[in-house]
Amino acid sequence: MLYTDIDFNNKTILITGGAGFVGSNLAFYFQENYPNATIVVFDKFRSGRTLSNGNLESFGHFKNLLGFDGVVISGDINDSFALKNLETSYKFDYIFHEAAISDTTVTEQDLMVRTNVNAYEELLKIAIKHKANMIYASSAATYGDSNKFEVGYETPNNVYGFSKLMMDNISKKYIKDDCGISIVGLRYFNVYGGREFYKNKTASTVIQFGHQILKGDAPKLFEGSDKILRDFIYIEDVIQANIKACHPKKSGIYNVGTGIARSFQDISDIVQKELETNYKTLYIPNPFVGQYQFFTQANVESSKEYLDYEPRFSLEDGIKAYIPEIKRIFESEVKHGK
Repeated sequence: MLYTDIDFNNKTILITGGAGFVGSNLAFYFQENYPNATIVVFDKFRSGRTLSNGNLESFGHFKNLLGFDGVVISGDINDSFALKNLETSYKFDYIFHEAAISDTTVTEQDLMVRTNVNAYEELLKIAIKHKANMIYASSAATYGDSNKFEVGYETPNNVYGFSKLMMDNISKKYIKDDCGISIVGLRYFNVYGGREFYKNKTASTVIQFGHQILKGDAPKLFEGSDKILRDFIYIEDVIQANIKACHPKKSGIYNVGTGIARSFQDISDIVQKELETNYKTLYIPNPFVGQYQFFTQANVESSKEYLDYEPRFSLEDGIKAYIPEIKRIFESEVKHGK
Protein backbone atom coordinates (compact mmCIF):
# COMPACT_ATOMS: atom_id res chain seq x y z
CA MET A 1 0.00 0.00 0.00
CA LEU A 2 1.29 3.47 -0.90
CA TYR A 3 1.18 5.95 1.97
CA THR A 4 2.04 9.08 0.01
CA ASP A 5 1.95 10.50 -3.50
CA ILE A 6 5.66 11.37 -3.25
CA ASP A 7 7.65 9.57 -5.97
CA PHE A 8 10.78 8.04 -4.44
CA ASN A 9 11.99 6.65 -7.78
CA ASN A 10 15.43 7.98 -8.71
CA LYS A 11 15.97 9.04 -5.08
CA THR A 12 18.77 7.73 -2.86
CA ILE A 13 17.60 6.51 0.52
CA LEU A 14 19.78 5.56 3.49
CA ILE A 15 18.36 3.23 6.13
CA THR A 16 20.62 2.77 9.15
CA GLY A 17 19.81 -0.32 11.17
CA GLY A 18 18.37 -1.64 7.93
CA ALA A 19 18.84 -5.31 8.86
CA GLY A 20 16.80 -4.80 12.01
CA PHE A 21 13.07 -4.91 12.59
CA VAL A 22 11.73 -1.55 11.42
CA GLY A 23 14.65 -0.84 9.09
CA SER A 24 14.23 -4.00 7.03
CA ASN A 25 10.48 -3.38 6.67
CA LEU A 26 11.29 0.10 5.37
CA ALA A 27 13.82 -1.34 2.90
CA PHE A 28 11.22 -3.68 1.42
CA TYR A 29 8.55 -0.98 1.33
CA PHE A 30 10.74 1.11 -0.94
CA GLN A 31 11.93 -1.85 -3.00
CA GLU A 32 8.40 -3.07 -3.65
CA ASN A 33 6.91 0.32 -4.46
CA TYR A 34 9.77 2.29 -6.05
CA PRO A 35 11.91 -0.02 -8.21
CA ASN A 36 14.11 2.83 -9.44
CA ALA A 37 15.05 4.09 -5.99
CA THR A 38 18.58 3.48 -4.71
CA ILE A 39 18.23 1.93 -1.26
CA VAL A 40 21.31 1.78 0.96
CA VAL A 41 21.10 -0.40 4.06
CA PHE A 42 23.74 0.27 6.72
CA ASP A 43 23.79 -2.10 9.68
CA LYS A 44 26.04 -3.50 12.37
CA PHE A 45 25.19 -7.10 11.65
CA ARG A 46 25.17 -9.40 14.64
CA SER A 47 28.24 -11.17 15.93
CA GLY A 48 28.64 -13.28 19.03
CA ARG A 49 29.31 -10.23 21.18
CA THR A 50 26.97 -9.70 24.11
CA LEU A 51 26.32 -6.92 26.60
CA SER A 52 26.36 -7.23 30.39
CA ASN A 53 22.68 -8.30 30.43
CA GLY A 54 23.58 -11.30 28.25
CA ASN A 55 21.72 -10.03 25.19
CA LEU A 56 23.36 -9.59 21.81
CA GLU A 57 25.14 -6.32 21.04
CA SER A 58 23.37 -6.14 17.67
CA PHE A 59 20.13 -7.70 16.45
CA GLY A 60 20.75 -7.05 12.74
CA HIS A 61 20.22 -10.31 10.83
CA PHE A 62 20.77 -11.18 7.17
CA LYS A 63 17.52 -13.18 7.07
CA ASN A 64 15.55 -9.96 7.49
CA LEU A 65 16.97 -8.92 4.10
CA LEU A 66 16.46 -12.11 2.11
CA GLY A 67 15.09 -10.94 -1.23
CA PHE A 68 16.47 -7.41 -0.89
CA ASP A 69 18.39 -6.27 -3.98
CA GLY A 70 19.68 -2.87 -2.86
CA VAL A 71 23.05 -1.89 -1.38
CA VAL A 72 24.07 -3.53 1.91
CA ILE A 73 26.90 -2.10 4.00
CA SER A 74 28.12 -3.61 7.25
CA GLY A 75 29.26 -0.92 9.62
CA ASP A 76 29.05 0.56 13.10
CA ILE A 77 27.23 3.88 13.51
CA ASN A 78 29.94 4.81 16.05
CA ASP A 79 32.68 4.45 13.42
CA SER A 80 33.55 7.92 12.07
CA PHE A 81 35.32 6.38 9.06
CA ALA A 82 32.21 4.40 8.13
CA LEU A 83 30.10 7.54 8.36
CA LYS A 84 32.60 9.47 6.26
CA ASN A 85 32.44 6.75 3.62
CA LEU A 86 28.65 7.10 3.50
CA GLU A 87 28.96 10.86 3.23
CA THR A 88 31.40 10.79 0.33
CA SER A 89 30.09 7.76 -1.59
CA TYR A 90 26.46 8.84 -1.92
CA LYS A 91 24.19 11.85 -2.19
CA PHE A 92 21.20 10.99 -0.04
CA ASP A 93 17.72 12.44 -0.44
CA TYR A 94 16.24 10.81 2.66
CA ILE A 95 17.80 9.27 5.75
CA PHE A 96 15.85 6.87 7.96
CA HIS A 97 17.85 6.42 11.14
CA GLU A 98 16.81 3.20 12.87
CA ALA A 99 20.24 2.11 14.13
CA ALA A 100 20.38 2.14 17.92
CA ILE A 101 20.82 0.08 21.02
CA SER A 102 17.12 -0.53 21.50
CA ASP A 103 17.28 -2.94 24.43
CA THR A 104 15.73 -1.15 27.42
CA THR A 105 17.51 -3.45 29.90
CA VAL A 106 21.03 -2.45 28.79
CA THR A 107 22.95 -0.76 31.62
CA GLU A 108 26.11 0.35 29.74
CA GLN A 109 25.38 4.06 29.91
CA ASP A 110 28.53 5.11 28.05
CA LEU A 111 27.83 2.86 25.07
CA MET A 112 24.13 3.77 25.03
CA VAL A 113 24.78 7.51 24.92
CA ARG A 114 27.61 7.20 22.40
CA THR A 115 25.53 5.01 20.08
CA ASN A 116 22.12 6.60 20.39
CA VAL A 117 22.98 10.25 21.00
CA ASN A 118 26.42 11.22 19.72
CA ALA A 119 26.30 9.10 16.56
CA TYR A 120 22.88 10.53 15.73
CA GLU A 121 24.19 14.08 15.71
CA GLU A 122 27.05 13.08 13.40
CA LEU A 123 24.57 11.48 11.01
CA LEU A 124 22.34 14.55 11.22
CA LYS A 125 25.26 16.71 10.09
CA ILE A 126 25.61 14.48 7.02
CA ALA A 127 21.88 14.84 6.33
CA ILE A 128 22.22 18.63 6.42
CA LYS A 129 25.23 18.56 4.05
CA HIS A 130 23.29 16.34 1.63
CA LYS A 131 20.04 18.30 2.11
CA ALA A 132 18.45 14.95 2.99
CA ASN A 133 15.30 14.94 5.08
CA MET A 134 15.89 13.09 8.37
CA ILE A 135 13.42 10.65 9.88
CA TYR A 136 14.63 8.86 13.00
CA ALA A 137 13.40 6.44 15.63
CA SER A 138 12.70 7.96 19.00
CA SER A 139 10.74 6.04 21.64
CA ALA A 140 7.84 6.07 24.07
CA ALA A 141 10.47 5.11 26.66
CA THR A 142 11.17 8.85 26.85
CA TYR A 143 7.94 9.19 28.85
CA GLY A 144 8.82 6.69 31.57
CA ASP A 145 6.24 6.93 34.33
CA SER A 146 4.73 10.14 33.02
CA ASN A 147 0.96 10.37 33.17
CA LYS A 148 0.85 12.45 30.01
CA PHE A 149 2.21 11.10 26.74
CA GLU A 150 3.00 14.33 24.94
CA VAL A 151 6.21 16.18 24.10
CA GLY A 152 7.28 18.10 27.19
CA TYR A 153 6.16 15.48 29.73
CA GLU A 154 9.14 13.10 29.62
CA THR A 155 10.43 11.28 32.71
CA PRO A 156 12.56 8.39 31.37
CA ASN A 157 13.31 5.68 33.91
CA ASN A 158 16.15 3.91 32.09
CA VAL A 159 19.20 5.00 30.11
CA TYR A 160 17.59 3.96 26.84
CA GLY A 161 14.69 6.35 27.36
CA PHE A 162 17.16 9.05 28.42
CA SER A 163 19.24 8.54 25.27
CA LYS A 164 16.19 8.91 23.02
CA LEU A 165 15.16 12.08 24.85
CA MET A 166 18.64 13.51 24.26
CA MET A 167 18.27 12.70 20.55
CA ASP A 168 15.00 14.62 20.53
CA ASN A 169 16.63 17.56 22.29
CA ILE A 170 19.35 17.67 19.62
CA SER A 171 16.67 17.62 16.93
CA LYS A 172 14.79 20.51 18.54
CA LYS A 173 17.95 22.61 18.49
CA TYR A 174 18.59 21.97 14.79
CA ILE A 175 14.92 22.56 13.96
CA LYS A 176 14.99 25.86 15.84
CA ASP A 177 18.15 26.90 13.97
CA ASP A 178 16.39 26.18 10.64
CA CYS A 179 19.04 23.85 9.25
CA GLY A 180 17.46 23.58 5.78
CA ILE A 181 15.98 20.08 6.00
CA SER A 182 12.94 18.58 7.70
CA ILE A 183 13.67 16.58 10.85
CA VAL A 184 11.09 14.22 12.31
CA GLY A 185 11.54 12.08 15.41
CA LEU A 186 9.01 9.26 15.72
CA ARG A 187 8.33 8.04 19.23
CA TYR A 188 7.43 4.41 18.65
CA PHE A 189 5.23 2.79 21.26
CA ASN A 190 5.18 -1.03 21.53
CA VAL A 191 5.79 -2.20 17.96
CA TYR A 192 5.04 -5.76 16.82
CA GLY A 193 4.99 -7.50 13.45
CA GLY A 194 6.99 -9.27 10.77
CA ARG A 195 10.81 -9.33 10.89
CA GLU A 196 11.03 -8.85 14.66
CA PHE A 197 11.90 -12.48 15.47
CA TYR A 198 15.65 -11.88 15.40
CA LYS A 199 15.37 -9.40 18.27
CA ASN A 200 15.35 -12.57 20.37
CA LYS A 201 14.14 -11.92 23.94
CA THR A 202 13.36 -8.28 23.13
CA ALA A 203 10.85 -9.23 20.41
CA SER A 204 7.23 -8.40 21.23
CA THR A 205 5.09 -10.51 23.51
CA VAL A 206 2.84 -11.13 20.50
CA ILE A 207 5.35 -13.42 18.80
CA GLN A 208 6.65 -14.77 22.09
CA PHE A 209 3.16 -15.81 23.20
CA GLY A 210 2.47 -17.21 19.74
CA HIS A 211 5.53 -19.43 19.82
CA GLN A 212 4.93 -20.55 23.42
CA ILE A 213 1.41 -21.63 22.44
CA LEU A 214 2.54 -23.34 19.22
CA LYS A 215 5.01 -25.35 21.32
CA GLY A 216 2.07 -26.54 23.40
CA ASP A 217 2.93 -24.36 26.40
CA ALA A 218 0.71 -21.93 28.24
CA PRO A 219 1.59 -18.25 27.71
CA LYS A 220 3.70 -16.76 30.53
CA LEU A 221 2.87 -13.26 31.73
CA PHE A 222 4.23 -11.05 34.48
CA GLU A 223 2.07 -10.93 37.56
CA GLY A 224 -0.63 -8.27 37.26
CA SER A 225 -0.49 -8.28 33.46
CA ASP A 226 -4.18 -7.49 33.25
CA LYS A 227 -3.30 -4.13 34.84
CA ILE A 228 -0.17 -3.45 32.73
CA LEU A 229 -1.46 -1.41 29.81
CA ARG A 230 0.55 -0.43 26.75
CA ASP A 231 -0.13 1.11 23.37
CA PHE A 232 0.68 -1.71 20.92
CA ILE A 233 1.27 -0.62 17.32
CA TYR A 234 1.47 -2.89 14.27
CA ILE A 235 4.52 -2.56 12.02
CA GLU A 236 2.47 -1.47 9.00
CA ASP A 237 1.34 1.64 10.86
CA VAL A 238 4.94 2.37 11.87
CA ILE A 239 5.98 2.21 8.21
CA GLN A 240 3.07 4.50 7.33
CA ALA A 241 4.30 7.07 9.87
CA ASN A 242 7.87 6.92 8.53
CA ILE A 243 6.77 7.47 4.94
CA LYS A 244 4.45 10.33 5.84
CA ALA A 245 7.27 11.91 7.87
CA CYS A 246 9.37 12.37 4.73
CA HIS A 247 7.63 15.67 3.98
CA PRO A 248 5.88 16.76 7.17
CA LYS A 249 3.78 19.86 7.47
CA LYS A 250 6.07 20.73 10.36
CA SER A 251 9.35 19.29 11.68
CA GLY A 252 9.10 17.93 15.20
CA ILE A 253 8.75 14.96 17.53
CA TYR A 254 5.64 12.83 17.05
CA ASN A 255 4.08 9.80 18.72
CA VAL A 256 3.47 6.62 16.74
CA GLY A 257 0.84 4.54 18.47
CA THR A 258 -2.84 3.72 18.24
CA GLY A 259 -3.95 6.05 21.02
CA ILE A 260 -5.49 3.07 22.83
CA ALA A 261 -3.91 1.23 25.77
CA ARG A 262 -4.37 -2.53 25.94
CA SER A 263 -3.16 -5.14 28.42
CA PHE A 264 -0.69 -7.97 27.97
CA GLN A 265 -3.55 -10.21 29.02
CA ASP A 266 -5.46 -8.92 25.98
CA ILE A 267 -2.57 -9.98 23.73
CA SER A 268 -2.48 -13.45 25.24
CA ASP A 269 -6.24 -13.85 24.84
CA ILE A 270 -6.28 -12.60 21.23
CA VAL A 271 -3.35 -14.83 20.21
CA GLN A 272 -5.05 -17.83 21.82
CA LYS A 273 -8.27 -17.03 19.99
CA GLU A 274 -6.44 -16.79 16.63
CA LEU A 275 -4.55 -20.04 17.29
CA GLU A 276 -7.72 -21.72 18.59
CA THR A 277 -6.26 -22.71 21.97
CA ASN A 278 -7.43 -22.17 25.53
CA TYR A 279 -4.43 -22.61 27.84
CA LYS A 280 -4.52 -21.25 31.38
CA THR A 281 -2.07 -18.34 31.68
CA LEU A 282 1.02 -18.80 33.88
CA TYR A 283 2.05 -15.76 35.92
CA ILE A 284 5.68 -15.05 36.85
CA PRO A 285 7.33 -12.29 38.94
CA ASN A 286 8.34 -9.13 37.05
CA PRO A 287 12.13 -8.67 37.43
CA PHE A 288 12.10 -5.20 35.84
CA VAL A 289 10.09 -3.29 38.44
CA GLY A 290 11.67 0.17 38.75
CA GLN A 291 12.69 0.42 35.09
CA TYR A 292 9.44 -0.82 33.58
CA GLN A 293 6.57 1.20 32.15
CA PHE A 294 3.24 0.01 33.55
CA PHE A 295 1.14 2.30 31.36
CA THR A 296 1.59 3.93 27.94
CA GLN A 297 -0.97 5.49 25.65
CA ALA A 298 0.06 7.69 22.76
CA ASN A 299 -1.50 11.07 22.16
CA VAL A 300 -1.48 11.02 18.35
CA GLU A 301 -3.32 14.28 17.67
CA SER A 302 -0.21 16.17 16.52
CA SER A 303 0.86 13.15 14.43
CA LYS A 304 -2.50 13.26 12.67
CA GLU A 305 -2.30 17.03 12.19
CA TYR A 306 1.28 17.41 10.95
CA LEU A 307 2.00 14.00 9.39
CA ASP A 308 -1.49 12.99 8.22
CA TYR A 309 -0.87 9.82 10.21
CA GLU A 310 -3.90 7.66 10.92
CA PRO A 311 -3.48 4.32 12.73
CA ARG A 312 -5.24 1.62 10.71
CA PHE A 313 -4.75 -1.55 12.78
CA SER A 314 -6.47 -2.33 16.07
CA LEU A 315 -4.70 -4.88 18.29
CA GLU A 316 -7.12 -7.54 17.04
CA ASP A 317 -6.51 -6.61 13.39
CA GLY A 318 -2.74 -6.46 13.78
CA ILE A 319 -2.44 -9.82 15.52
CA LYS A 320 -4.75 -11.46 12.98
CA ALA A 321 -2.59 -10.11 10.12
CA TYR A 322 0.57 -11.27 11.90
CA ILE A 323 -0.49 -14.86 12.75
CA PRO A 324 0.55 -16.44 9.38
CA GLU A 325 4.07 -15.00 9.80
CA ILE A 326 4.23 -16.17 13.41
CA LYS A 327 3.39 -19.68 12.20
CA ARG A 328 5.90 -19.52 9.34
CA ILE A 329 8.72 -18.41 11.65
CA PHE A 330 7.80 -21.12 14.13
CA GLU A 331 8.07 -23.79 11.45
CA SER A 332 11.29 -22.49 9.88
CA GLU A 333 13.21 -21.21 12.92
CA VAL A 334 11.79 -22.48 16.20
CA LYS A 335 10.42 -25.96 15.58
CA HIS A 336 13.59 -27.18 13.89
CA GLY A 337 15.92 -25.42 16.31
CA LYS A 338 17.65 -23.16 13.79
